[in-house]
Amino acid sequence: MALITRVARLFRADMHAVLDRIEEPQQLLAQAIREMEKALQQEQQQLKLMEHEQGELRRRLQGLEQGLAKSEEELDLCFKSNKEELARGIIRRRLETERHGALLAQKGEALAEQIKQLTPRIEQHRDELQGMRQKAEFLGSEAPASASAPAAAVSVRDDEVEVAFLRERQRRMPS
Repeated sequence: MALITRVARLFRADMHAVLDRIEEPQQLLAQAIREMEKALQQEQQQLKLMEHEQGELRRRLQGLEQGLAKSEEELDLCFKSNKEELARGIIRRRLETERHGALLAQKGEALAEQIKQLTPRIEQHRDELQGMRQKAEFLGSEAPASASAPAAAVSVRDDEVEVAFLRERQRRMPS
């Protein structure tokens, strides 16, 4: 019984070794890096779209606020002129504008929350990708050259910017 178990283990070990040689780990690693780059690019694109939409929402809210200020002036004029029917129409428009503004504000808050959740996830994926690239270099395989590879090599962390900023400010301050 023990002999059969040992032979089975040897057979499995040999089969795993054969499969490892067939799969070519360097190509698998290169493919994994390409897939991670693609996923990261998609997430970054999604973040850019969300930030653009957030800016559009802010602009629309500003326009609504300007419209509300204008309706206040129009209401003052209507009440001075005893035009109650006209004032009712302006009040209706103002109420609709306020409700629309509240919906836009809710959408903006939800979008801000999504951005808040996506940003650290992108950073995590960027770090994981950098780790995979380092593994590929360590194992001697060549990581696939892509458009995002140079950007990662040139990227600067926030803490590096802060330290450089403090050095520059200290250098420029009079003694």
